[in-house]
Amino acid sequence: MEPLPINELLEWTAVVAEEVRNGRHDVHADRAERWHVRLLCDERVDVWLISWTTDQGTQLHDHGGSTGAYTVASGELSEASWDPITGQLTEQGVSAGDAVAFGESFVHDVRNVRSNTAVSVHAYSPPLTHMNFYDVVDGQLTTLAKIWTDDPEVAVPDLRAAS
Repeated sequence: MEPLPINELLEWTAVVAEEVRNGRHDVHADRAERWHVRLLCDERVDVWLISWTTDQGTQLHDHGGSTGAYTVASGELSEASWDPITGQLTEQGVSAGDAVAFGESFVHDVRNVRSNTAVSVHAYSPPLTHMNFYDVVDGQLTTLAKIWTDDPEVAVPDLRAAS
């Protein structure tokens, strides 16, 4: 089955983010680990609701060949995305109402560097099956691990410390 087009993933995340702002979904915040819940999963898409307390974030990763999108429902996130042309990470703030869409080879990390909890909605198509984790060494993207998972919040030890 064909993956959903990126514009449909953006629509999913925008609609659900609006539902979050209108109180249709319970959101929890956990300082020990990022709280998340799957809202939908079928053969074409999975949709996740994630909260991020201060200093919570991901490691540099891709989505195992899935395309995706996310919309920040509240708060602000910081995203560093890998630019394969320049060999650098590019940092951007993603505020409430902002959306990011990405293709199947997109590599990024996301984190909350603000004092308020941020909440985001993520959609992947096809649904996640694995994620690859990376580090940047001498301007090159280096693969640290491939983890089979259907959960974007898979518990991953700090792989950079082992390299």
